[in-house]
Amino acid sequence: MRRKKKFMRIAIDSPAAAGAGTIAKSISKHYNLLYLDTGKIYRLIAYIKIYQKKKFNKDFLKKKIKTLNLKNLQNSNLLSDEVGTEASLIAKDKNIRKLVHSFQIKCAYNPPKKFNGSCLDGRDITYKIMPDADLKFFVTADLKIRAKRRFQELKKLNKKVSYQTVLKSMRKRDKNDYNRQISPLKKTKDSILINTSNLSKRACFLKIKKIIDNKILS
Repeated sequence: MRRKKKFMRIAIDSPAAAGAGTIAKSISKHYNLLYLDTGKIYRLIAYIKIYQKKKFNKDFLKKKIKTLNLKNLQNSNLLSDEVGTEASLIAKDKNIRKLVHSFQIKCAYNPPKKFNGSCLDGRDITYKIMPDADLKFFVTADLKIRAKRRFQELKKLNKKVSYQTVLKSMRKRDKNDYNRQISPLKKTKDSILINTSNLSKRACFLKIKKIIDNKILS
């Protein structure tokens, strides 16, 4: 019987609400990988900027990122439309990206020993953070479908927002993510395209699992 690789790195890039987070979580759980939703870090910084303005300075952010616990990124308040829009603007800041990148690289290449590797999803993971990843994916979906998903997600969290507002915000976020000068969202040539528009969560997982199994067992 062929043995699986002991250490595996998986990089995933995607626009907002394409399903990359859900896929990355299920893949990480299945293969026992450290999972990091890198976009949540920018959302955390955006949240601080919006709601804790007095603390929003370089020294505080540096200390916050250095001592960041992944549990801090599970706060449901980080999912708000307002925070998401601000996060896409903050992501353009060269100094903030430098701080965040150092944390991402640490997670990617030095996960705790209990894990078999790492799985990161974001906007520039495939070419900036883990250019030598064992597997790279670009996960996408139709804009209106992504907006509907985010709208339903926010409704479950009792957030008062309209679908049209979410759609408009997501269109703006896409423009920011794809067109910023620093680390823009893009599909690399060696990334495998996964379109989740017409796929269930289970179907997405099985599709990517098959690709990973073929890779690590080859």
